[in-house]
Amino acid sequence: MLIKLFKLALQLLTILVFVHALASWFPSLRRSRIYWYIDWVVEPFLRPIRKVVKPVNGLDFSPLILILILTILQRALR
Repeated sequence: MLIKLFKLALQLLTILVFVHALASWFPSLRRSRIYWYIDWVVEPFLRPIRKVVKPVNGLDFSPLILILILTILQRALR
């Protein structure tokens, strides 16, 4: 039961990271309250990755790395 809940949380976080990354390309979406809540959830996970992996030519790869980490964790729980 606890593992299923953890897997669900990982899936939800993966979706939120994806939405956060997509919405960051649209300034009007970044000003919305929904984006603010998503940012509040996702940013603490992205911040440590950004300290290690700096943006390259203005592209931030931290969401991609976080999604990769979350996917690996999900597969490890199968």
